[in-house]
Amino acid sequence: MTASKKYFSSTRIAMIALFSALAAILYIFNFALPFAFPEFLEFRFSDVPVLIGTFALGPVSGCVIVVMMVLIKLVCVSTSTMFVGDAADILVGFALVIPAGLIYQQHRSFKGALLGLLVGSLVSTALAVLLNRFALVPAYVFLMFGGSWEPILGMMTPLFPNCTQENFYSFYLWAAVLPFNLLRCLVAALITLPIYKHISRAINRLNAKLTPKKEITPESARLSTALMIIGFAVAILILIFFAVLHYMLTL
Repeated sequence: MTASKKYFSSTRIAMIALFSALAAILYIFNFALPFAFPEFLEFRFSDVPVLIGTFALGPVSGCVIVVMMVLIKLVCVSTSTMFVGDAADILVGFALVIPAGLIYQQHRSFKGALLGLLVGSLVSTALAVLLNRFALVPAYVFLMFGGSWEPILGMMTPLFPNCTQENFYSFYLWAAVLPFNLLRCLVAALITLPIYKHISRAINRLNAKLTPKKEITPESARLSTALMIIGFAVAILILIFFAVLHYMLTL
């Protein structure tokens, strides 16, 4: 059996779909922490199935799970941020799963998982700060409020009464974005670490049972891989179509 066929096994496809669905459900059911952070920073537990899927299936699969999670959410409930927050969640998700997955691939142990989560959390948090400073907030203010800072300042002043447009980033980045993302990653890591190994073993046992015993020819392996890639692409395009359609119908 070729490496590509082994990677794109039916078990892996099924597990990616399962983790994507679980992550999307948790992604949809988010909540604010208004006593600690501005109300537009919504806390969610969707990083947990994303990280477990990454450790079990690898960083590439983890990235696929992140994208599928956001697309499923867009199909179900559309966007409330003109896609700014959704794009940010994909990029910040990549920044979490790629370092975590790559490190765990090289060191498949509890220490490797811990190191991967630590590095991924730091990279993801750093990217969140940079994105908010140079891309997300300017895009959000322009697309949502036509360039007016009053609405977003109104969301900040309940927690930070002295926040103005001039000092907005000093309050928002260091008192909101930084601790919020560190907390998000910490909670996800604390939940992921105790359970990832058990789920990974279950997936490996299932994969061993479902893997065909007979030899796969190179031609059939390439065909199977191509069909799976095409299937993934079609599924993503369909999700994008319905996400955009849902958004247009809610205007």
